[in-house]
Amino acid sequence: MKIFDTHAHYDDEAFDKDRDELLTCLLAGNIGTIVNVGASMDGCRASVELASKYEHIYAAVGIHPDDYERLDKNQEFLDWLRNEALNNKKVVAIGEIGLDYYYDEPERELQKKWFARQLELANEVNKPVIIHSRDACADTIDILKNGHAQDIGGIIHCYSYSKETVKTFYDMNFYFGIGGVLTFKNARKLVEAAEVIPLDRIVLETDCPYLAPVPNRGKRNDSSNIEYVIEKLADIKGVTKEEIARVTYENACRVYGLDERM
Repeated sequence: MKIFDTHAHYDDEAFDKDRDELLTCLLAGNIGTIVNVGASMDGCRASVELASKYEHIYAAVGIHPDDYERLDKNQEFLDWLRNEALNNKKVVAIGEIGLDYYYDEPERELQKKWFARQLELANEVNKPVIIHSRDACADTIDILKNGHAQDIGGIIHCYSYSKETVKTFYDMNFYFGIGGVLTFKNARKLVEAAEVIPLDRIVLETDCPYLAPVPNRGKRNDSSNIEYVIEKLADIKGVTKEEIARVTYENACRVYGLDERM
């Protein structure tokens, strides 16, 4: 049973002491492929570096809402993103990009500006997008629709909206990233969404080192913990764990444009 972790942050300092040892062990085991996702400028560069070092690690490059103020002062970084997306075969997506309204900062108009700009870039280089959207459903949908996101598709990372909203993202050609939150006791809303999302549109993710599933909640997360998510999802969907792993692996390869042989 090979597993595809579609969203990880192994460049994070939480892995500084054992990064290479851990990744070597994971990739020698049942983790078949990992996409390391950039969130900051430094994170994007580190993701590209990791992808160049490991055959089965790929990179996504993009700026997270938390870093939009810095991007606003370093707009030439978009040229670097464009160049990597066009010329580096290990770069498979633009992300993570989007909106985060949980806090008041960065200012919302600035967030919308840089989300739209990066979505435009993704269309230009014909790469799928990885969308970070927290407490910003309506504006996220508006920008995706206005930015022709349906032409490139992508993943709604750490899907957190209602089951009723699933169809809107589905119709825009998006896949749904599901991770450790599915195992939390207070995850009823996500469980209800997972019940209605077709299995052929679900991809698995860790968001590591964050969001470790039960029974490891609160600890450093890594790709091996996806097994707990698979177990929960298999229970929800009424299929085997092997079926969940196989279908989500194929889904991830499809959205990222990779060879589906496991």
